[in-house]
Amino acid sequence: MTKKRAASFFWRDVVSGRRRGLSAALMRTALRLAEAPYTLAMSWRNRRYDLGIVPTTRLSVPVVSVGNITLGGTGKTPLVQWIARWYRRHQVRVAIVSRGYRAEQGALNDEARELEQKLLDVPHLQNPHRLAGAQIAIEELHSQLIVLDDGFQHRRLARDLDIVLLDALEPFGFDHVFPRGTLREPLAGLRRAEVIILSRADMLESSQCEAIRRRVEDLAPQAAWAQAQHAPKDLISAAGGRAPLDLLHGQPVAAFCGLGNPAGFRHTIVSCAYRLVDFCEFPDHHSYTRANIEDLTAWAEHLNVSAVLCTHKDLVKIGLDQLGQIPLWAIGVEIDK
Repeated sequence: MTKKRAASFFWRDVVSGRRRGLSAALMRTALRLAEAPYTLAMSWRNRRYDLGIVPTTRLSVPVVSVGNITLGGTGKTPLVQWIARWYRRHQVRVAIVSRGYRAEQGALNDEARELEQKLLDVPHLQNPHRLAGAQIAIEELHSQLIVLDDGFQHRRLARDLDIVLLDALEPFGFDHVFPRGTLREPLAGLRRAEVIILSRADMLESSQCEAIRRRVEDLAPQAAWAQAQHAPKDLISAAGGRAPLDLLHGQPVAAFCGLGNPAGFRHTIVSCAYRLVDFCEFPDHHSYTRANIEDLTAWAEHLNVSAVLCTHKDLVKIGLDQLGQIPLWAIGVEIDK
């Protein structure tokens, strides 16, 4: 395990309360002190937009924003994919605009490459200045609707529909703003949302989903509520080949991922009836090095598994169909209404 991975897991164990003891309690106190100025800054920023002190820009076409209120993955990419496909089926020229988090100069990041493979007729523009990216989509690509990926905290660009995803496993970011918790901003920000979707709702009992819904209703009574689950669809190779999920039914597999919340991917593997032998976690948006690939290959060969599994987001960065002599597959996941 790299130092970066170890630090990421240690921090999450501390802020979640899973790590106990005096040292963990002292660390939570220190993080709470660091949380205060960040919370104040985010609250002041939002207040300035709410009061109109900082202006927003409205485009000539509708804007649908899909975002989070927490750090890490909540299943935005499958939802963005579902929305874009819905509009394309209705003959609307749609473009996806995102900031391009951790994208190298002149290249697409992992999420954009994943969407590019799945949405061949939907352009994806990555631009740190999302307003400029959206204007290019309208003026040069003649887009009729913009889907703003990861746009909830991007207040400069006005939107016609604000959708916020909550991860069923960590819906409220441990009730603290970063770095004490995983909230990007105070929970009061949910009042801006028009639709709130509980993703991976199938991972909870109905009573647990209902408890989350009631709390959301208190925080954002104006928002429409929905629940969604992420269903595995097929196996995908780096070359673009596809195979049915039952190809590996009952067989021993190893898996890895670089996600903000890897528990969701682990749940997907179990739901496919594969025999999971071992599971390796990397930090969210991890950039795989040659050393990582060599380590993963040696790990898989030692386990003597039939295949290695990862997410599509990981596979587009690795670009290999095999680790040594062992097949490497991504599990294709889509929103199941």
